[in-house]
Amino acid sequence: MTTPWVRVVVVNYNGGAHLPRVLDGLRRQSDGDFEVVVVDNGSTDGSLDGLPAFDGRFHILRAGRNLGFAAGCNLGAQGAKAPWLAMLNPDAVPQPHWLAKLREAIFNYPAAAAFGSTQLLAENEALLDGAGDNYSIFGIAWRGGYGASAHLVDGDIAVFSPCAAAALYRRDAFEAVGGFAESFFCYLEDVDLGFRLRLAGHDVVQVAAARVSHVGSAIAGRYSVFTVYHAARNGVYLMVRCLPLPLLLVAVPLHLLAQVYLMWRMRALVSVTARAKGVWDGLCALPRLLDERRDVQRGRRASLRQVASWLVWRPKRLSRRQIVPLSS
Repeated sequence: MTTPWVRVVVVNYNGGAHLPRVLDGLRRQSDGDFEVVVVDNGSTDGSLDGLPAFDGRFHILRAGRNLGFAAGCNLGAQGAKAPWLAMLNPDAVPQPHWLAKLREAIFNYPAAAAFGSTQLLAENEALLDGAGDNYSIFGIAWRGGYGASAHLVDGDIAVFSPCAAAALYRRDAFEAVGGFAESFFCYLEDVDLGFRLRLAGHDVVQVAAARVSHVGSAIAGRYSVFTVYHAARNGVYLMVRCLPLPLLLVAVPLHLLAQVYLMWRMRALVSVTARAKGVWDGLCALPRLLDERRDVQRGRRASLRQVASWLVWRPKRLSRRQIVPLSS
């Protein structure tokens, strides 16, 4: 039996009716040279029970409990022989040529170790759910182009990081930087991984023709307490771990000001409390984060000037959720 070129990892937690649609989308891929590992994080909704019979390329790995997205992806990647790893959310239905277009990109961009997909809003595919992740000097990340016209995506671009809802990673590079940081549990773990890959000297490319239809936060909820808390806490994790010291010293006060502004914008007491607790818990983890930071920075190959050029410095680009291509 030959080794497929890619292992697709789908981390499921109470994915309900979304999961069968995603797996059927994979079954219909024009490039059938793949294997799929569905990591089930202790689902209680019966989402695995109603799955139709799939062929031998599809495997289910029951984690037994909710490990989170980051650890679930790492578990699904363990033991892979395929040279590439694709991460696909259980609410991101791939179009038939999704894998074929990503495979083409591998040959078109040999310096890239990670590729992102064009994510369309499931409720209206004329609009974008995102076209790559951006990161600002304010320590805030966002999916570029969220809610904008899908016509904005008319070609491949270099981006800061791929969104792991539908991303491709070169397995040796993924393993060399340690995979996803499991302490993140979920949210921003993909930006952290993309940042570490860039620090190690790899390129990241957003592939226009590789498309998925994404519900987005279908399980956790886009503005739930869970989502707000983890995004705020992990924002501190990401900033402390990955930013070179001169940039970190600039980013920390800007980040705290940005968090205060976001709390003022949200106003709802529950959401404000969740964001404040997330920031506080992130700061309380500083001793551990500083240890992790040493390992991350030890592997940095990019210059300070390069890292600064990857960051978004204009607040308007952040507030408008713009797609921000990188020069390299």
